[in-house]
Amino acid sequence: MNRIHSEHIQEVAQQKWQHQAHVKEYMSAVNPPMPDIDVIAYPNHLHQTGHTTQIIPFDLSDTLKTNGPATSPNLMASFLRICEGDTLKTNAKATSQVFYVIRGAGRTQMKEGTIEWKTGDLFTLPALPDAIHSATQDTAIYWVHDAPLLTYLGATPTEPRFEPVLYTQEFLTKELEAVRKIAEGRNRTGFLLSNPNFPITMTLTHTLWALYNVLPAGVTQKPHRHNSIALDFCVTASENTYTLIGKEIDTEGNIIDPVKAVWTSGSAFITPPGWWHSHHNESEKDAIVLPIQDAGLIMNMQVLDFQHIR
Repeated sequence: MNRIHSEHIQEVAQQKWQHQAHVKEYMSAVNPPMPDIDVIAYPNHLHQTGHTTQIIPFDLSDTLKTNGPATSPNLMASFLRICEGDTLKTNAKATSQVFYVIRGAGRTQMKEGTIEWKTGDLFTLPALPDAIHSATQDTAIYWVHDAPLLTYLGATPTEPRFEPVLYTQEFLTKELEAVRKIAEGRNRTGFLLSNPNFPITMTLTHTLWALYNVLPAGVTQKPHRHNSIALDFCVTASENTYTLIGKEIDTEGNIIDPVKAVWTSGSAFITPPGWWHSHHNESEKDAIVLPIQDAGLIMNMQVLDFQHIR
C-alpha cells in the first residue's frame, strides 16, 4: 500500500469519527424546549368495560418523544385487566415494579416464588425475566415500572436490588389508622411505603416512591410541588373530591388558572413535575389517593425540591 493511499484511508477514518462532533452556543441550548408533560386522566371505565384479559397502557411516547412506551420520561403506567380464570404475563425490562390490586384476587408466579393477592393489596417486584398473574376473580391492577428509564440509558437490569414485597390491605389500613392518630390536626395524613434496602431515600424501591394518603372529609390540603412526576391513582373517593394543578401560585398561595383533576375510585391522573397542586375533599367521606413517582431516583440525586404552602 503506497503512502498516499494510506494517508487517504486514515483521513476517511478520522472523518468518520468527527462527523457527529457538534456544538451548541451556551445561552441558546442551556435550557432547551422539552416535550410537554400535561395533566391527563385515565378513567376507571378503561378497566371496567369489556371482557378481554389485557394490558391497558398509558403510552405517551409520541408526545414525550421517547424510544419506547412511556407515561413519563422515567416511568410507564398501565391497567391490567384479568378476567376470572385467565392468566396474564408481564415482562417489563425494569428494575422496579409496583402493582396495586384495584379489585379481584389471584396470584403472581415468578422465579422467586408465588404471591397471593386480593383487593387493596400492593406488591413490588424487582428485575425479573417475567411474572405470570392468574385471577381467581375478575381482576383489575394498577401497574407502574421504570422500564422507560432503562430504555433511555440503553441499559438492562442485571441483578435484583430487593426481594418481592407484599403490603396487604390489612397492613395498609392498620398503618393508616396509626398515622391518623399521630397526624391529628395536621394538614396532611398519610405514610410513605418503604423498603429496608433503601435506608437513605426511605422509598418503595431505589427508583419508585409511593404515598398512601388519606384526604379526610371536608379537608383541603394546601398547594405543594416537587420535581418528580406523580402518577396518581385514586383508591377511593366520593363526589366533589379533586386536585387543582397549575404552574404558578399568587401571593396568597392560591394556584393560578388551575386544571381540575377529579378523583374517581379506580381512576388515575398525571401531575406534571414542578407544578403546584392542592387536594380538596368537599364530600362527607374520606378519600384515599396513591401517588407513585420516580422520586426514589430524584431524591437520590438530591433535586426533589419538595415545597409546600404552610
